[in-house]
Amino acid sequence: MLVKEVMSKEVDYISFNKSVQEAAIRMANGNYGVLPIEKNDKMIGMITDRDIALRVVALKKDPEKTTVEECMSTGVNYCLEDEDVMSLAQKMENTRHRRIPVINKEKRLVGIVSLGDLATKGKNKDLTQSVLEHIYG
Repeated sequence: MLVKEVMSKEVDYISFNKSVQEAAIRMANGNYGVLPIEKNDKMIGMITDRDIALRVVALKKDPEKTTVEECMSTGVNYCLEDEDVMSLAQKMENTRHRRIPVINKEKRLVGIVSLGDLATKGKNKDLTQSVLEHIYG
């Protein structure tokens, strides 16, 4: 089974210079826990609901003035849409990431795959359990 068969195809992203408030609004409206961040047409990081809570709210920064680049998680762990799900699962286990952006051969963002996608569409309970144990264990 390939990543493109289990990924969510509707994916949003945000520009590096946008406010954390805008990111939070997009995340709330789309029911996302993460947004990829782009700069000069490249993915440079991710912002998660946890990043916002710990790096903005907890530090009492102004979400209207703080940019997503200031509080993002750097270094993007991604996978290819034609990659095997077993390879994806190994990446998730090794990095302990619950969500991974998916790119195509042209290096364009085409989706995002979550642990939930793997569990509901992956059709491999043992694989899902293994990933869960490595992420949360």
